[in-house]
Amino acid sequence: MSTFLEKEPSSALYRALLSLESEEECRTFLQDLCTVSELKALEQRMEVALLLDEGRIYSDILAHTGASSATISRVNRCVRYGAGGYQAVLPRLRKERAP
Repeated sequence: MSTFLEKEPSSALYRALLSLESEEECRTFLQDLCTVSELKALEQRMEVALLLDEGRIYSDILAHTGASSATISRVNRCVRYGAGGYQAVLPRLRKERAP
């Protein structure tokens, strides 16, 4: 019996994300796709990653986002040693925020 994780992932989700043409389209798609709590968790993780990228310390991130230390630690691990997803988007977001 195979498990879910052993199956080849469907690329439909990734193709759908790539097909979105604006931030508003992305927002509405994710609102349809995710529950409110799932979307809030994703938004919080992204905010944590941005703050880690700025060099903020855990206590500042906790105060700013309300994320648990476990969430901050997990995001930090992924930023540093993950598959490279955060490393792909953080420089782009940093460039967008630059004055």
